[in-house]
Formats: sequence, structure tokens, C-alpha cells
Amino acid sequence: MVTFNRLAACGAVLLSAVVCVARPAHAQLEAGIAVGSRAPAVTINDLEGNPVELGKLIGTKPVLLEFWATWCSICKALLPQLNAVHNAYGDRVAIVGINVTVNDSKARVRRYLEEHHPPFRVLYDEKGMGARAYDVPSTSFIVVLDRSGTVAYTGSGESQDLVAAVRKAMGRP
Repeated sequence: MVTFNRLAACGAVLLSAVVCVARPAHAQLEAGIAVGSRAPAVTINDLEGNPVELGKLIGTKPVLLEFWATWCSICKALLPQLNAVHNAYGDRVAIVGINVTVNDSKARVRRYLEEHHPPFRVLYDEKGMGARAYDVPSTSFIVVLDRSGTVAYTGSGESQDLVAAVRKAMGRP
């Protein structure tokens, strides 16, 4: 049974995705979780339905979260940036892709992963826990956390410099 909260969260993300496509993209958003705030330690399932506690990643090393969907053209355009972060920092940063599940089945997500090979661990935010906790305004929303679990960067759109955002979160100029 679909709950009202689930429908409202999905509707908000979908509406935000339409708004995101209709205007120029930029980084350091006014919307979404505030830079400088403590990152929520929510639990979101992976594609197999196993719970993954973000709190176990937060506070151990920098974390880059992308809230994405298979149909999001901006998310696809960010793949080279995500690969650049992975190539520059390897396992010194955790990269997690949180699928917002709007119009995305698990099978569709798996097909996308096979075709595009994103450099992140995939979580499937079926209940909208991550989207609500991080106040996600749209798909392609990026949150970078520093080692202490503080939000160091937020952004949306394809013109983000994710390597620089992670470098800053690592405490490097």
C-alpha cells in the first residue's frame, strides 16, 4: 500500500526534477540540507533489500551522495564528474548513489548500472527516507560530507566541480 507521505515525497522530487530541467543548473543551492549542518544517519535499502546504515560511513571519511534517477539527463551528464572523483580519490571517499525511485523499478536501475557503470554504491530509496532527511529538491542533487559528517557542499546540475568539492571536504585547498 502506498502511503500519502510516499506519494508526497515522490511528487515533490518529480516536480523538482521538472523545475531543475527548466532552469539553469548551479551549485551551492539555497534548497536542500544546509551546508554546515550535521548529516542525517538514515538507513536506506540496497537493490537486494538489505538495509544500509549511512551512519556507518558518515564520520569515517568524506562521503559524496548523489540523489539520482535513471531517466535524469543531468544525472547522466554528471557521470564523468563522479568518475573523476573516483579516479582522484579512490577509496579515500565513499561515493553513494541514492536512487529516488520515481518511475524507476529495481530492474530498470540494474539495467542502467550494467550500461553506464557509475562509480558509486547504489541505494534504492523506496520509502523516501533519504530524500526527506536530506531535503532533496531535485534529482542530480549532490551532498558532500567531510570526515566529521558535516555537510561541506550541496549542488545540483551538470556544471558542478565535484573534484573540487571533495578536495575541500578533505581539508585540502
